[in-house]
Amino acid sequence: MLRRTFVPALLAIVLLSSTTLRADDDKQKDETPSVYPVAVLPFQERGREAAELGTQVSDLLFVGLVTNPNLYLVEREDVKKLFDEQELNLSGLVSPAQATQVGHLTGAKIIVTGSVIVNGENLYLVAKVIGTETTRVLGASAKGRLDDNLDGLVERLTADVSKTIIERGSELVAHPAKKKDVIAALKKKLGKSKRPSVWIEVSERHIGQATIDPAAETELTLLCRELGFNVIDRERGDRNSADVLLIGEGFSQFASRHGNLHSVKSRLELKAVERETGRVIAIDREVTVAVDLAEQIAGKAALQEAGSQIATRLLPKLVQK
Repeated sequence: MLRRTFVPALLAIVLLSSTTLRADDDKQKDETPSVYPVAVLPFQERGREAAELGTQVSDLLFVGLVTNPNLYLVEREDVKKLFDEQELNLSGLVSPAQATQVGHLTGAKIIVTGSVIVNGENLYLVAKVIGTETTRVLGASAKGRLDDNLDGLVERLTADVSKTIIERGSELVAHPAKKKDVIAALKKKLGKSKRPSVWIEVSERHIGQATIDPAAETELTLLCRELGFNVIDRERGDRNSADVLLIGEGFSQFASRHGNLHSVKSRLELKAVERETGRVIAIDREVTVAVDLAEQIAGKAALQEAGSQIATRLLPKLVQK
């Protein structure tokens, strides 16, 4: 009798403990701060007295935001290089299409830009906080006198921008799509078009550490198989039997640390080549940022997300007539 009473009691304790642990885990996940990758662009200057103030404001704003542990700032040189390569306008006037492009090529989820306006003796700093995925725009501002200390004015703007991103960042950043939703959307886009057979070969590395297994290649393989492509196995199959070669290179690199969280940035380049003719069907690239308690896991997650993002744009081009 004692034994039959003890076992259910012990089982109840175990179940209660595991439920409590799961609840604690869920609570910890909910309390884990979101780290938003942010790119700061130069501010437009309005008014003759505002000459050269735009660059100063964006520089000081970058310095103020980069110390915030809840933000990850994209390197200014990376942004400048991107704009030089794409011949985009660094005047502070960023269109929704340009915002999306900046996000694809720098990993930024949020862009901060704006204007420096001089009106009489008043100086206005007006920031636009733009989601690169949603193209939604929020505002932040600071007002002072033309002869006020610029550092203090930008410090107030920095506090307003930081508060806007941290408290309302979820409104700017798109919620991650579930795998089944991504596959369903791609299936609808591809329709009943004939799928070519594909050979997928992506070299991957994590700078400073050994790469255990390919994340981007695995993600691409999974999506291709789910979408009905005939994927040729690299170990047992024949490359020459593929219609299209998906060839790419990816790497991930530690970016910064936020408490116990590691931010890792990755870049993936992929091209689709018609094997028989050597014709390049499509080429794409993606930069992503991922955060995790372990650096290696964050690197894998970043490359996996990059592979998924490129697949949504590149795979439909393989079945176009």
